[in-house]
Amino acid sequence: MKTKMQTDGLDVFYGEKQALFGVDLQIGANEVTALIGPSGCGKSTYLRCLNRMNDVVPGCRVSGRVTLDGEDVYDPRLDVVKLRARVGMVFQKPNPFPKSIYENVAYGPRIHGITHDRDELDALVRDSLRRAGLLEEVEDRLNEPGTSLSGGQQQRLCIARAIAVSPEVILMDEPCSALDPIATARVEELIDELRAQFTIVIVTHSMQQAARVSQRTAFFHLGRIVEEGETTKIFTNPDQERTQDYITGRFG
Repeated sequence: MKTKMQTDGLDVFYGEKQALFGVDLQIGANEVTALIGPSGCGKSTYLRCLNRMNDVVPGCRVSGRVTLDGEDVYDPRLDVVKLRARVGMVFQKPNPFPKSIYENVAYGPRIHGITHDRDELDALVRDSLRRAGLLEEVEDRLNEPGTSLSGGQQQRLCIARAIAVSPEVILMDEPCSALDPIATARVEELIDELRAQFTIVIVTHSMQQAARVSQRTAFFHLGRIVEEGETTKIFTNPDQERTQDYITGRFG
């Protein structure tokens, strides 16, 4: 496995309360890594450390090491805006900007100066929508508000927005929890296609989803990783009894 991101001894505190305890995890390039575990076990906290989203949480302290291609993400000289262009994020609830479908996707490339003229931007917007499996559905209404789309379409718009700046890693925090089964299936298919170009880390409550979309799985419990490894092994033959108990529904 070629490692894309890695955490070593990652501790996170919110004020006095410790949320993560010494988390060591390697995230493989061009793989989907699923983070599973009961509510409040630290999955989303972990995810937010990877692109420093915790920086904006008052009283949050992070120690340990987080690296992207071997480079320390918490290095004070690092430009956080550039980091977040390299490590994109898709949230639980679709959150399109109050702008047109076109402007939602064009926003990132514009602020990062990725394109040089309108034709290049048009091509990038269409390509991002196509890769997010949305272009055919919205091609003739790119000037309509992003908020006019259905929930599943809005989530794919947010994915198009994330990939428009050509990130290397995409973080997804329960991207399907607000979606119906058909929209969920579309997003899962999309995750599988995007893996060829991106490294993906997904937090999910659904063990079936983790089993369907990921190559590796990490099981979190009470702020620690209990076990991580190849998804098939974690789900069929885990080493730890706690993992077995969680997967079979004995707790969680």
